[in-house]
Amino acid sequence: MTLMQELDASDSAKIGREMHAFASELYPICRSITGDGIRETLARIGQRIPLRLTDVPTGTQVFDWTVPKEWNIRDAYIKNSVGQRIVDFKVSNLHVMNYSAPIHQSMPLRELRAHLFSVPETPDWIPYRTSYYREDWGFCLAHRRLMELRDDDAVYEVCVDSTLEDGCLTYGECYVPGRSPEEVLISAHACHPSLANDNLSGVTVAAALARMLAKRDLRYSYRFLFIPGTIGAIAWLANNREKTHRIRHGLVLTCVGDSAGFHYKKSRRGDAEIDRAMAEVFRHIGEPSQILEFSPNGYDERQYCSPGFNLPVGCLMRSVWGTFPEYHTSADNLDFIRPEKLAGSLRVCAAVIDVLEGNRRYCNLNPFCEPQLGRRNLYASGPGSEEAISARLWVLNQSDGEHSLLDIAQRSGLSFPVLLEAAELLRQNGLLSLLQGNDIASM
Repeated sequence: MTLMQELDASDSAKIGREMHAFASELYPICRSITGDGIRETLARIGQRIPLRLTDVPTGTQVFDWTVPKEWNIRDAYIKNSVGQRIVDFKVSNLHVMNYSAPIHQSMPLRELRAHLFSVPETPDWIPYRTSYYREDWGFCLAHRRLMELRDDDAVYEVCVDSTLEDGCLTYGECYVPGRSPEEVLISAHACHPSLANDNLSGVTVAAALARMLAKRDLRYSYRFLFIPGTIGAIAWLANNREKTHRIRHGLVLTCVGDSAGFHYKKSRRGDAEIDRAMAEVFRHIGEPSQILEFSPNGYDERQYCSPGFNLPVGCLMRSVWGTFPEYHTSADNLDFIRPEKLAGSLRVCAAVIDVLEGNRRYCNLNPFCEPQLGRRNLYASGPGSEEAISARLWVLNQSDGEHSLLDIAQRSGLSFPVLLEAAELLRQNGLLSLLQGNDIASM
């Protein structure tokens, strides 16, 4: 049974609700690239799948980057002259600029303004801002609220009860072994605070996929990374440089919970098997989809695809980062992601893995003219028989040891699952043999 068949036989609505519930559980946690928030997030992921944690100490050099001090926060607020909290971290963890240095002072609005951030175009939304690599502090608030502040001699009490101290950066790995040590890498950033699509959607889909794969007999081994954005991928690559040659395919998951159609950003190579597999899945998935060319902007695929590694890693999204109004604002909330869309994204991931797992080369054992399918009961009539017979003929014709099933799918226009079923049936009937020595795609 393929992953897609497993999903088809299950309650997809229930699976979607379970992923959304997990996102709801993680949503209130104030995450960052270091600190207790991301460790708590990883601990909760670890309650669902086996997760090995790695700590990288502050000051560690990872290629051209240095692991920063660890940031933790207990409280943050701005109080007006009568002691009312007008901006309150406890109401929304987006209210404080992530990685804000500690401060407790009183100041007039004219001094405070340089540390206030809003989005005038969406006056009721709180923006998300960070200051990871330069020591600063700030608050984010709805623009409508900012406009209500009095620009007179009133004094505001400003408090960020945080720490920036030597500590560590923590990331988590789930390794699902297969028959081969060759790996498929699935990566999701887990460092943003209360942002549902740009963070938690990728985390929840990746965790659900890992749970599915853990129960199966697999061709490839699978490595799932739950990491802080940018610096986490760089730290993992620096720590695992000698292992990266095992990665045959890879996928970054992000922004996969909203209602937009699918987008896939190709790997730097542009013609890697993962790129072709995703294009094949998009042709038959039944939802709007678009293939994007590689660019050095985006998520952690840009680290995996840096020229020194040039790994075959693409990025699966629904809405593309930075292009939807809710991006990096409080509007990227639990209402913005939908259970059925999370389930649909899991379905796409399952379909792609089915292609990667099943993409092999075969040899036709009866290559001189077309074998007689009728006497083998392989030319039956009935519903769906025309497509099935066409698939068998395509597989027989192209199975010369040079063409994979994915090659045949792209040339014939038939779906990969139909061709995979045809290949297995032909093999069982003695017409095909699996080509040995090319079972695992080469880099």
